[in-house]
Amino acid sequence: MRDIVHRYGERAALNGVSFEVRPAELFGLLGPNGSGKTTLFRILSTLMVPVAGRALILGHNAAEDPSQLRREIGVVFQAQSIDLKLTAAENLMHQGHLYGLRGAALKKRIAEILARVGLADRAKEKAETFSGGMQRRLELAKGLLHGPKVLLLDEPTTGLDPGARRDLWQYLRILRDEERVTVLVTTHLMEEAERCDRLVILNEGRVVALGTPTELKREIGGDVIVLETKDPERLAGKIRTQFRTDTNVVEGQVRIEREHGHRFVTDLVEAFPGEIDAVSIAKPSLEDVFIRRTGHRFWTESEESTAKETLRLRSGQTPGHEGKH
Repeated sequence: MRDIVHRYGERAALNGVSFEVRPAELFGLLGPNGSGKTTLFRILSTLMVPVAGRALILGHNAAEDPSQLRREIGVVFQAQSIDLKLTAAENLMHQGHLYGLRGAALKKRIAEILARVGLADRAKEKAETFSGGMQRRLELAKGLLHGPKVLLLDEPTTGLDPGARRDLWQYLRILRDEERVTVLVTTHLMEEAERCDRLVILNEGRVVALGTPTELKREIGGDVIVLETKDPERLAGKIRTQFRTDTNVVEGQVRIEREHGHRFVTDLVEAFPGEIDAVSIAKPSLEDVFIRRTGHRFWTESEESTAKETLRLRSGQTPGHEGKH
């Protein structure tokens, strides 16, 4: 990706995005809702042409040579694309025809790919009888049927239970290690991003971080301390003055990055008796990296809805009378 720019009217969805994905790498696109990752995925999968910049995959320009590129990449969208009334084998038969595969060669490939995703014994059963995890594996089989060297996955674990999520990520690692397939995954889940070899973090159409999960978390150093208090700005100022340590207020909470955080927490509680309502301490996470780079939390859609509902209840409003705050 080189200086990708895309706009919807006056709004910039992508603003100069650049990064490189290596061969046989499990690479993540991490970002909250509205960060630009869906737009970027559409550009990579040849569904959208950027306003500026270029996307090269396997040497092909996604905007200038989409037909050739589609033959060489596999794409699994977030929305379901399998036909539930067809069997697993029938779904793959139709997919194979789209890629010009026919006859005995196609039947052999279908048997191979169903075995690879653990559905060989369910080949003749209708997809509507499958669990969510099995249907997702069938989606993967469709994307892999023509033997692509690059696989693009958009939020692949949406709707899956924890067990099915683990199975999917285990299979992606097998693809990387044994088949040497390059896998690019979009996600808004921190725990999934942790499984990637490297990742790029997007916010408001820009790259805010790029590297391995370990490299990115290492920049925080020490522990992350979060304090809840009635007057966070006042407490943060007092901590800066007394302890001469960087202290920030994020989303109404006081945040401090400090080595040996468990010892420092004791000093804080003793220094400001009665002013601290709650304390948490943890090792750095990818969300802490996001907060350091952007100054705000990594809100998912469900968390944002919960926060709005909490604000409504605190203000004593009834549903439908939210107003402005």
